[in-house]
Amino acid sequence: MMNRTRSTRTKTETETGTGTSLRSLAKRLLALGLALVCLIPAGSSLAPAPASAAATAAPAKNVVLLDAASGHAFVPSRALNGLDGIQIQWDASRQQLTLAQGEATTAILRVGSAKAEVNGEPITLTDAPFTEAGATYVPLQFVSATFQLPAEWDKTAGAVSLGQGDARLTLPYANRGTASTAGAGKAIVSERKTFKVGGRSFSVQMVTISLMDPKVRLKVALAGDTVGKVEELSGLAKRHKAVVAVNGTFFNAYTNDAHKAPYGYIVSGGELKMKASGDKRTLFTYDSNLLARLIPGADFNDAFGAGTMEGALQAGPRLVVNGKVAIDVKAEGFKDPKILTGGGARSALGLTRDHKLILLTSGGATIPQLAEIMKQAGAYQAMNLDGGASSGLYYNGKYLTPPGRKISNALIVTYQ
Repeated sequence: MMNRTRSTRTKTETETGTGTSLRSLAKRLLALGLALVCLIPAGSSLAPAPASAAATAAPAKNVVLLDAASGHAFVPSRALNGLDGIQIQWDASRQQLTLAQGEATTAILRVGSAKAEVNGEPITLTDAPFTEAGATYVPLQFVSATFQLPAEWDKTAGAVSLGQGDARLTLPYANRGTASTAGAGKAIVSERKTFKVGGRSFSVQMVTISLMDPKVRLKVALAGDTVGKVEELSGLAKRHKAVVAVNGTFFNAYTNDAHKAPYGYIVSGGELKMKASGDKRTLFTYDSNLLARLIPGADFNDAFGAGTMEGALQAGPRLVVNGKVAIDVKAEGFKDPKILTGGGARSALGLTRDHKLILLTSGGATIPQLAEIMKQAGAYQAMNLDGGASSGLYYNGKYLTPPGRKISNALIVTYQ
């Protein structure tokens, strides 16, 4: 297991002292401190902090919002905190943001106002900052130009990057209004659908998840929380309080040993749980904002090394690339006839262009047929998961597709 180094802040408090006089002094100092706190004006910000207009609201993911009418983009100010030396201060009483990049550049913006200041000089913004889903958003173009942070758009992934080199922030983008809490019934939708492929009809179970909903979370979960163990998919889902769960990677299901090793890379909670050097098969990856991607196995080390990968699992083969069926099983290293030519129970996942995750199970499909099914289901990118007796889909406390055996790992969806 490899752990990615993460910066953490720790604070320890040591209280010493004996005797009644010291305890009495401590009580007096506490009372004085509370009195001083009461004198601080409400809404004052004493230290840099991510801006939030509604501290009690569900925490929004850091998502760049697009205004459908103007086409202009807005970035959550809290995501900028620490980027290339930028520090954010929020004054709730004035609804005012201060963005400072050392002593070089200081910008002051106010929610709802196009009037701003840069280094003490008044300017007029094209768009006023606003609040949505508990975050304060500022015009991306203004931030890019003022703090010299180049913006690069990736339409395939639905993402935008600010900055360059190590000082680089990559966020998903979505239309304004789609990143708000919609409720579990709308954010996670289960359907039974029928797709026609080559004159044959396939009945499938399908769950679609809005990844940009602030309450949706993903996790790659291990059976028994340990590599090599197996567990009922429903048990794993219930243990993690999941709304949805689908089986994940291939594993050694036929060994008589207690240890049933999974095949392929597995990342959970930012930690590399399973290494698979040289494995060419497709991976599903996502970061803390649920910006999800499908990448070739050869790209794993660079992607993981960037330090933003929160979860990943490897299976394959790739089924859909940029909205078109694209399969190359041999290039991914598959030799099993069950993958190359056979049909059977299948599990697959797909991503839409508007950041929805499609989880799907089907019976009797070949890999080419599954690819066509995923395309018709709306996937812009798609990949195969472990199938056969492992194929299983769990939703809202029950099976939509019961697996025929215990599984090694799963991709789960929670709604918090």
